[in-house]
Amino acid sequence: IYRVWRTPHAARSRIMPTVNLNRDELFARLGKTYTEHEFDELCFEFGIELDEVTSERAMESKFLGNEAAAGATTTDASSDDVIYKIDIPANRYDLLCMEGISRALNVFKGTVPTPTFRAVEPASGTREKMVVKSSAMLVRPFVVCAVLRGVTFTKARYESFIDLQDKLHQNICRRRSLVAIGTHDLSKIQGPFTYEAQLPEEIEFVPLKQDKKFNAKELMEFYKQDQKLKHFLHIIEGSAVFPVVRDADGTVLSLPPIINGAQSAISLDTKDVFIECTATDLNKAKIVLNTMVTMFSEYCATPFTIEPVDVVDCTGKETTYPDFMTRFVDADVDYINKRIGTDIDRKTMAALLCRMQLPTKLGADEKSLRVEVPPTRSDILHPCDIAEDVAISHGYNNIARTVPNTYTISSQQPINKFSDALRDEVARSGFSEVLTWILCSHDDNFANVKREDDGNSAAIVANPSSLDVQVARNSLLPGVLKARAANTDAPMPLKLFEVGDVVVLDPESDVGAKNSRRLLVLYSNVSSGFEVVQGILDRVMQVAGAATFDGKQPGYEVVESNEPTYFPGRQAYVMRDGAKIGVMGIVHPDVCANFGITTPTSVLELEIENLMPKK
Repeated sequence: IYRVWRTPHAARSRIMPTVNLNRDELFARLGKTYTEHEFDELCFEFGIELDEVTSERAMESKFLGNEAAAGATTTDASSDDVIYKIDIPANRYDLLCMEGISRALNVFKGTVPTPTFRAVEPASGTREKMVVKSSAMLVRPFVVCAVLRGVTFTKARYESFIDLQDKLHQNICRRRSLVAIGTHDLSKIQGPFTYEAQLPEEIEFVPLKQDKKFNAKELMEFYKQDQKLKHFLHIIEGSAVFPVVRDADGTVLSLPPIINGAQSAISLDTKDVFIECTATDLNKAKIVLNTMVTMFSEYCATPFTIEPVDVVDCTGKETTYPDFMTRFVDADVDYINKRIGTDIDRKTMAALLCRMQLPTKLGADEKSLRVEVPPTRSDILHPCDIAEDVAISHGYNNIARTVPNTYTISSQQPINKFSDALRDEVARSGFSEVLTWILCSHDDNFANVKREDDGNSAAIVANPSSLDVQVARNSLLPGVLKARAANTDAPMPLKLFEVGDVVVLDPESDVGAKNSRRLLVLYSNVSSGFEVVQGILDRVMQVAGAATFDGKQPGYEVVESNEPTYFPGRQAYVMRDGAKIGVMGIVHPDVCANFGITTPTSVLELEIENLMPKK
């Protein structure tokens, strides 16, 4: 039995987006105060996950660092209010904000019905109009619009409104490359509006949060220093013309997908919100617009009402948005029961679907259901999606366990079986296992271990979500060194090991890279303990069958190495059958300093696939 030591927290490579919600506000919306365990169970039943319980101050401390947080004044905006971080399925855009999650959970609990969204004509009798000029076809050809009338914003609602836009931009909008959202105070602008493309020098306006006028060309240079907006400049930077939205007076509303104009900026006092979504993908633009208006129309003077806008394209064709995309799907009861392993009758199944915001009526025959898919549920693409919602609403724990009609005989993969045997052997030698992330920062993988990136050394992550997930590691060393640094209070000697995969580039692989299973052993004490890691190497060779137990055949040879990661003259390559299979040495003091390690440290890193018994 061996221990798994704690490792420093690193951002996960997430498939599911995370939403941060104020616990007290969420419970107020749900009409009930839950314990953490009760709310965790509710999330599980609904198909989402309570990932972490924290606070604004704790999140700020983690982001800025403990020292910076300690030096912060007590007048800052962060608070000790409890924050629930909830993992949301990536295709449930309606759950990316407080309004969507609280509404969905209330419908799931049966405390409120599924809302009905309605398009209502403006009191003036004349709809707002967006005219698309032919020049827009050169850059972002589509635009969809809508108006929310009589909105009442509070600070929390306003922040949720802005945060939902950010979440959508990162998710379905693919970092604004497919869709960009612009929101404007309708009282400050005058329709009809135009959407066109112009030369950058012809587009002049005061951008959001600035007090001087720029033309679009100057803005592109200005925002290259902006930590947020610089990531979106490439979308239009290479274009001869830039897209622009103007009102009837020629006022620039937005330069999509970069920035809105200051003239039309919304605030807590805004009552009428004009929303425009420019896009290269019309279907996704309609989904994004539907999500924005359905989430925040509950704050309109008449809840769940949206004012439509007419969009006239360059051919003169007029289309009204939002297109709620409401449709009906005929679902087969037998198909659903077979898919999820239940025997639920038609009426019960219809009631279960209503809990998932899918209003359902009995179909024309005794084996079908008529399911209404509302504008909030763009994730429903196939009857199997309906079956999944039935399973969630029914409860996965309520599905009876059955023995499959067929069975297969499985066995462990040879590499995994061999890895487990090595884990046991190294653990018996007094070492404790650590588990570290396969994604790491570029600095940890290269600069901090004194290795150069020649461009062909590691698989680089495109558009990483944070600095901690820039590179797929090509060595176990950075992660284990960070684990060593995170356990400075542990008694000496500190003896750690890890068996895990690294990613190495391989031109012969169909994806250009492959996984390589490795063993890394670390020994840290007041003395280097180089002989200890070599002893582990001998033992591994013996149990792997590469060496004899009488010591006459060591199973490997060592040759001098000159890796900058290790101390000069105190390192060697491990060779077997003429091939390099590993390296061992005393970690260079500069590398130790980069990771905050103050004691001498020796390391052995070994490719273990070359040691597996050959059949």
